[in-house]
Amino acid sequence: MIKYNISDFPVSGECFSVTYSLSGDEKEALLKAEDICLEQTVEFPPDLLPEKLRNTVAGKIKSFEKSAEGIFKTLIEFPVETSAFEFTQFLNVLFGNISFKPGIQLESFELPEGLLKFFRGPRFGIEGLRKVLSIPKRPLLCTTLKPMGLSSKNLYGLAYQFALGGIDIIKDDHGLTNQPFSPFEERVKLCSKAVAKANKETGLKSIYVPNITSPLREIEKRVNLAKEAGAGGLLISPSLTGFDTMKNLAEDDFISLPLLSHPAFQGSFVLSRSGISHYALFGQIVRLAGADVTIYPNFGGRFSSSREECKNIILGCSVPMGHIKNIFPCPGGGMTFENIPDMFKFYGTDVIYLVGGGLFRHSDNLTENCRYFRNMVDNV
Repeated sequence: MIKYNISDFPVSGECFSVTYSLSGDEKEALLKAEDICLEQTVEFPPDLLPEKLRNTVAGKIKSFEKSAEGIFKTLIEFPVETSAFEFTQFLNVLFGNISFKPGIQLESFELPEGLLKFFRGPRFGIEGLRKVLSIPKRPLLCTTLKPMGLSSKNLYGLAYQFALGGIDIIKDDHGLTNQPFSPFEERVKLCSKAVAKANKETGLKSIYVPNITSPLREIEKRVNLAKEAGAGGLLISPSLTGFDTMKNLAEDDFISLPLLSHPAFQGSFVLSRSGISHYALFGQIVRLAGADVTIYPNFGGRFSSSREECKNIILGCSVPMGHIKNIFPCPGGGMTFENIPDMFKFYGTDVIYLVGGGLFRHSDNLTENCRYFRNMVDNV
């Protein structure tokens, strides 16, 4: 065996803990737990690993128990130093190489202050976004500019009608970027003007939220254009641009705009017993990355989300995480007016209702449809 001269290095003894759900019989699940401890840290054959590194750097199993037939849960602690106090490496320790191994699901995590202090989290959160919109209690209303293929002038008209009807947040569809039929700069300038015009007439504080998901070299440019045009927030798909990119936007004091996180490209993470739980992905990770709003597919829509999964997202949005603010859950994906009473019972008031195509079905008058939507929420 190769001999290593391992000098002393600073290890505080402080750890962050991660809960994983493991499939298999007890022996198989325990082997997976032991594998996670090494795979996510030292990534080295156990029989060749120096004892000092095993004791100071590798993860350690703190609990292991059966939670259901063929399912076991384990709590593993990792030294905070393994994260390098960087978000990218923290995510790597959470679910890097083991994302390729079946039967492992990241359930949740807890961070000590020694690691949590490196994250600012959401700039606004629930309370801050309510202040921006001057809406102290009721659920917020959101809709989407679509379909793709409309001109910027067409989208201007939609944005104006949405804001005139009292929709709080008018966002780009996540597929609108810089297509030739609606170039980013042109669209953002027009839609920002449309919402500002409607606000002047209504006295409300609706905001337009453009989609700045784009290649890295373009993001800063588009963010600055959106800020200058008067956008009231930014939409980003962090699994396309990188979660750390969203984190940097949230922490930029010049930008200082609410961030809406879109789940594009995240579906495969949550659709099996392998992957990441709804609680951790759409709740905890998105919060830690600085989003003020987490968008996700709702139960009863055109996607397969269940009530239990949506309930877990709510919990992930609000579980105590030190100074990290609570954020708005924003269920969408086939929402209709008929869903509202049931959703109110399920979500309460700290929620953003995202209704897209459903706003067009009620009547031929889009502005009146928006007013109907708002009145319905007020009455509920």
